[in-house]
Formats: sequence, C-alpha cells, structure tokens
Amino acid sequence: MVNYKHYTYKVTWSQEDQEFVGLCAEFPSLSFLHENQAAALEGITNLVQDVVIDMEANNENVPEPIAEKKYSGKFQVRIPPEHHRRLAIEAAEQNVSLNRYVSLKLAAC
Repeated sequence: MVNYKHYTYKVTWSQEDQEFVGLCAEFPSLSFLHENQAAALEGITNLVQDVVIDMEANNENVPEPIAEKKYSGKFQVRIPPEHHRRLAIEAAEQNVSLNRYVSLKLAAC
C-alpha cells in the first residue's frame, strides 16, 4: 500500500482563480482550489488519498512517491552541439570538468 502522505505536494496562488491551488507532482492532473492556503493543502492531500485508494481497489498501478525513489545521480541530456561546445569551453575556463561545471550550473537554478 502506497502512503499518500509521502507524495510531493505544493500550494500556490492562482491569479486566474483568485484562490490557492493545491497540487501533487505525482498526480499532475489533480488540483484542489480553496481560498485558504492550509485548506488547499488538506484538500489535495485528501483527494490524492481517495484516488490512491480507488486505484489500489481496482488493481491499477499507483505512482511511487518521488521521495521514496532511488536515484543514481546520473542522467543523460541531449543538447545541440553548439551548446555542448560552449559549455565545454566555459568548463575549461573555470578549470573544472564539464560534468562538474554543468552540475554547478544546475544547482544554481
């Protein structure tokens, strides 16, 4: 059984709706609107709980919480050759490996 409390939740203001919107990264199609920020978080959490219970009851694959996934620290990105060259030059100018340079740039985002 998946623990619905381990999912990645956030609450943000919706200018369009003039309410707070609760979101869950693992269930991007779900949202919950409320005028109160705490209630928006509670609403999306309860909604996800209901969806998880329903999915499990129907033997559907329930998304794994991001917080529980294991990551290797490696991923591959395809970029245009001219970007690759520019990054390699910048890394050389900083006297670091391309991997270290890109990792530092990503961490700064």
